[in-house]
Amino acid sequence: MSGTHAQRDELGEFLKARRAALTPGTVGLPAPGTPRRVPGLRREEVARLAAISTDYYTRVEQGRLQASAPVLEALARALRLDEDQRAYLHALAGKGPAPPRRRTAQRVRPQSRRLLDQLTEAPALLLGRHMDILAWNSLAAALITDFAALPESRRNYVRLAFVDPSVRGLFTDWESTARACVAFLRMDATQYPDDARLAALVGELSVRDPDFRVWWAAHDVASKTSGTKSMRHPVVGEIVLDWEVLSCATDPEQQLMVMTAEPGSTAHEALRILASWSATDDSAPRDLSAPRDLSAPQDLSAPRDDSASG
Repeated sequence: MSGTHAQRDELGEFLKARRAALTPGTVGLPAPGTPRRVPGLRREEVARLAAISTDYYTRVEQGRLQASAPVLEALARALRLDEDQRAYLHALAGKGPAPPRRRTAQRVRPQSRRLLDQLTEAPALLLGRHMDILAWNSLAAALITDFAALPESRRNYVRLAFVDPSVRGLFTDWESTARACVAFLRMDATQYPDDARLAALVGELSVRDPDFRVWWAAHDVASKTSGTKSMRHPVVGEIVLDWEVLSCATDPEQQLMVMTAEPGSTAHEALRILASWSATDDSAPRDLSAPRDLSAPQDLSAPRDDSASG
């Protein structure tokens, strides 16, 4: 299936999910006189709100017609889409930025490694495609998990949040964190709808976790920008951190996620304790771009370099 066909299929599923999440009352339509067999708005109701014909809307939803930008805006208003959902709708319809033609292996620049190394008071992760963890600093490893001890294929933020018991147990409100991860992943998926690695990740998580399967089918989307993480750490106890995501100018598919705490706060003191605790392990920032001798015995307790997963 071509990327265009895959995106049109996804567009239809997204529109169906969004109209299923609304009721006539929430969009100012009169309540139906008879019970509905399925929840949400009917196609003709969405078409009426968007001031287009039901046939036109049906063909868009079924992937038989590419909607114009004005129609997409009308549908966004009719379905009460937020800014992230609106951007997602336009991207699926081919009205957003075109993705790169060829995917290349992601490499961590020396400057990025140096930046991680110098972030000594803030946990930081360098995220790649599909929220793969490309690099991290020692404080992030102390806060979340020993990433170096994990096989490369398992160094993925979404995967860890769902299937790693120790990581999953860190989050005080796991459901909110996990649902946000799914929304971030689906937003990223617009760039490469036919990506085999993404399909494998979604397939694995759908089989292993029923919550992921339900939330992925809901077609919720969000951009990674900023927020708050509430965690229960085995060493420092309860800790609430602000997080911010910064895009890499040299590779837009790499993003730096930095977690911070207000100076003088309990969380800031907890980070200082974690930094002191992790320093005894002499852990330097690790990434997937440095070569590794796979023929040599691997000591997971010692720092090591790892090769890029691509």
